Amino acid sequence: LTVLNAGRRYLKAEDLSGKVFVTSGLGGMSGAQAKAAVIAGCVGIIAEVDEAALLKRHKQGWLMEISNNLDHCIARLREARKNKIALSLGYHGNVVDLWERLVHELDTTGELLADLGSDQTSCHNPFNGGYYPVQLGFEEGKQLLSSNPGKFRMLVQESLKRHVAAINKLADKGMFFWDYGNAFLLEAQRAGADVVKKGSEKTEFRYPSYVQHIMG
Repeated sequence: LTVLNAGRRYLKAEDLSGKVFVTSGLGGMSGAQAKAAVIAGCVGIIAEVDEAALLKRHKQGWLMEISNNLDHCIARLREARKNKIALSLGYHGNVVDLWERLVHELDTTGELLADLGSDQTSCHNPFNGGYYPVQLGFEEGKQLLSSNPGKFRMLVQESLKRHVAAINKLADKGMFFWDYGNAFLLEAQRAGADVVKKGSEKTEFRYPSYVQHIMG
C-alpha cells in the first residue's frame, strides 16, 4: 500500500508497471519491500550488505533474483523497465554505491532510472551495526565497529552525507523519495546532510514520511 500510494500521490500513476523503486534493507523487515514492488507491478532494487540476509530472503521467495554486480543490476533494471516486467532484485552491496551509480547513469546518459526511493536500513541504531558505511566492505565494517567505534561512527556520518547527496540529485530530476520511519532523515541531518526543507528553519525535512504523507 505504501508503494502504491507513493505512486498515486507523487507519480500520479495508478499503474506502476515500468516504474523503478530503489531502497535498501532485507533484515528485520524481511523482504517486505521486495514483495511490495512485485505486487505493485514495478521493478524493485533492494540493496543489502549482509549476504546471509540476502540469501535467506531469496531462498524464502521474497526476492526473485540476487546479484553482487552493479553493471548487471543496471542492465536488468533497464530490461525490466522497458518491458514492464515486475521484478524484485536484491543487490549484494551498499545502497550508497547503488544510488551513486544511478547518479552516474543520469550524468552520462541523461536517463533517470529511479522513479521511487526509500530506505530501510536500521538507522535508529546507526553506530552499532544498523547502518554500514560505504567506504568499507561488510566484514571490514564489522571489524572496525569492534576495534574503533569512534572511527566507525565518523565513517557512517560521512556515508550518510554521500547517501543523501545522491538521492538529492535524483530527486531534483523527478524521483520521489520518502522516509520509512527508520530515522534515516534524522540521522542524516545529525551527520550534516542536506535534508532540511528550504525555508523551514530546520523544523521540517525535504522528503515526506510514509506515515503522515502517504498512508495518512
